[in-house]
Amino acid sequence: MIKCHLSRLMGEHKMKIADVAKATDLNRNTIALLYHEKAERIDLIAIEKICRLFECEVGDLLEIVEGSPGPAGKE
Repeated sequence: MIKCHLSRLMGEHKMKIADVAKATDLNRNTIALLYHEKAERIDLIAIEKICRLFECEVGDLLEIVEGSPGPAGKE
């Protein structure tokens, strides 16, 4: 399973979903799906924009968590 740390990054920077959407020019729904860890796929450009906004590496945003089932129990 891939864990998304967007909610933590947003909390550290005191940003809301709307703030991130506006700053990155990404769709609000894209940000919300990542924030709530419900996204099943994401474009590389979206990852790049988020990483540039928070001045972080991809590994700071996304992490593979071993032993955890994927969505709906899929591995």
